[in-house]
Amino acid sequence: MRFVALDVHRDFCEVAIADAGAVRLAGRVGTVPAELELFAQSLASDDEVVLEATGNALAVARIIEPHVARVVLAHPKAVEGITGAGPKTDKIDARALAKLLAGGLVPEVWTVDESTRVLRRRVARRAQLVKAADAGEESGARDPDP
Repeated sequence: MRFVALDVHRDFCEVAIADAGAVRLAGRVGTVPAELELFAQSLASDDEVVLEATGNALAVARIIEPHVARVVLAHPKAVEGITGAGPKTDKIDARALAKLLAGGLVPEVWTVDESTRVLRRRVARRAQLVKAADAGEESGARDPDP
């Protein structure tokens, strides 16, 4: 099993891999869905992946999830507290995340499962429809004599 860390940015992710006690940098991958999918296909089914819960990290995680054993979203402030206030670069951050994941020390952020995401979308859509119906009544758009 390898521990893969992605330091996620808007246009790219810096990749580091912890394997057999050693951590190495593995370059960058673009955050375009096609590039992420290709990267995800290169991972092993028993790999674990970590990324900080920032910006588009959840979208990146959803693309990678089907290809690996586990994807962990790390709490950014808690990671900063663990790693200290030393120099920060994308490569250093990716290596630090890989080390934390390999050591079982990642402060995780809770994420919703797919069934909860579906339910949330349904509730949000219903709220939109109710609001639209109420707006129609107030404007007199409905037939007052059904």
